[in-house]
Amino acid sequence: MGDVGYVDRNELARCLRDWRDRLSPASIGLPASSLRRAPGLRREEVAHLAGLSVDYLARLEQGRAGNPSPSVLEALARALRLTEDENTHLFHLAGHADPRISGMNRHMTPGVHRIIDRLADTPVIVLDEAWQLVAANPPATALLGDMLGEPARQRNLLWRHFTGMPSRVVATPEEDAAFERAAVADLRAAAGRHPDDGPLQALITDLRKVSPRFDQRWQSAAVARHMATRKTILHPQVGPMTLDCDVLTAEGSDLRVVVYTAEPGSSDARTLALLNTIGTQTFTTPTSWAQPFTDDAAP
Repeated sequence: MGDVGYVDRNELARCLRDWRDRLSPASIGLPASSLRRAPGLRREEVAHLAGLSVDYLARLEQGRAGNPSPSVLEALARALRLTEDENTHLFHLAGHADPRISGMNRHMTPGVHRIIDRLADTPVIVLDEAWQLVAANPPATALLGDMLGEPARQRNLLWRHFTGMPSRVVATPEEDAAFERAAVADLRAAAGRHPDDGPLQALITDLRKVSPRFDQRWQSAAVARHMATRKTILHPQVGPMTLDCDVLTAEGSDLRVVVYTAEPGSSDARTLALLNTIGTQTFTTPTSWAQPFTDDAAP
């Protein structure tokens, strides 16, 4: 990424406000309310979607913030559901080159947004080729926990796995080893396709420093795409379920759509349906499943 050029803060502020105003609550799965003073999204709703503080977004919308970083701009583009042309314009206003020119294309296309919206009863997450969590619908948040509000590095599934962060995914040692081999081979393939992508290369460098296990697997030089698997997820309220995790590629970007499903009529399907019913609400009475998760297998 090149140096920051001229930042048109006033125009950037105007565009951010306009793009927020055109989004309806229904477009992000929120019920319509007569109490809203404007038809668009509230500032705090966009801030949550982008993983930013409300105060920082307010300063951006008022032309008072400093130079937003590429990662902040990418998060805003996804939250505001910008088209490719709008995404390019956003980076231009903030004084940055379009990152898709030299690196991975992490742009959330309107088509990917529609897929997430239509699969309202199915857990769906969106990852880039560096295994960075880009988006998650409400059923996925209920299933896996809310990771979108965490710092950027902690939204990376491989970072979470190899640094031992908590996860609801459980696996045997053999399953864990198989996942690691497949995931690292997939990351190596992504590194070959995107040798100039800064965030991807930084992730690999940092993982090799902090995780001897990752470094050992990285040196195996295996290259492959990670396409599908099965995961057992231990949910703190509804208990365990084993789900198929199918990975779909998104046309026009370097994103992947991961869909979690269960065999129709199975006990796993009934457990998943129960989870969809309760959503992300917290039970007031702890159940037998309400326990800390120590397995670190990534989704």
